Amino acid sequence: MLGLVDSHCHLDAAEFDVDRDDVVAAARQVGVTGIVIPAVDRANFDAVLELCRLHDDCFPALGIHPMYVDHSTPADLAVLEQVLADQRPIAVGEIGLDFFVEGFDAARQEFFFVEQLKLARQFDLPVLLHIRRAQDDILKHLRRIKVRGGIAHAFNGSRQQAEAFIDLGFKLGFGGTMTWPRALRVRELAATLPLESIVLETDAPDIPPEWLGREGRNSPDQLPKIAQVLADLRGKTLAEIVDATTKNVLAVLPKMHQLCTSPQVSL
Repeated sequence: MLGLVDSHCHLDAAEFDVDRDDVVAAARQVGVTGIVIPAVDRANFDAVLELCRLHDDCFPALGIHPMYVDHSTPADLAVLEQVLADQRPIAVGEIGLDFFVEGFDAARQEFFFVEQLKLARQFDLPVLLHIRRAQDDILKHLRRIKVRGGIAHAFNGSRQQAEAFIDLGFKLGFGGTMTWPRALRVRELAATLPLESIVLETDAPDIPPEWLGREGRNSPDQLPKIAQVLADLRGKTLAEIVDATTKNVLAVLPKMHQLCTSPQVSL
């Protein structure tokens, strides 16, 4: 019996306030036995940690998201350093660069990204990367500030960029985008990159799969169907995809090894 790991899910988001416990239970019922919950801001560090204390299947990552740096301060980085020391999460994240939204402050984003890479290096933790229109900029900083690796969440770059992340010790996150027939580049990468470089995610409540529609609320119980899409693209069985992607998550996020001994639900 095998379990799936959702390597990126914002279960603390307000969209889940009315039924969060039910969402976790529904995920476990379909075989999702691990959910990685990345923080996005100092203000939700405690919420993420508390959620992971309440649910054995949930694992925290702590960081400041690039779209939240406009109201973040260096003092928040000091808080993050202290919390990393005290709580020992499984990763630093969600961190990165987002040059997609109009009016972004590239210099401010890069400052917070670099400082958080340094913290990841200090605590020998992997990182969960947010990347939009900034693949090469992210790679530039990763080559300069060596970290343990991590996950390039919602990967949407080129094959050359994918190979560069893999060479730096990163796995690539694939989720709802891969399920849309018109997402030709993402689907081609999902079908042909080395399987050992791929992890699965939902980014719930965002990036809904095709069957939920553009406005649907995504949730971790959708991961088995997302995994089936990857299996179909690669000509593999669902069991093979579950086994491989779970091993990949455990390899890149070693603090999740306890998942291997948790009760598992057959798909």
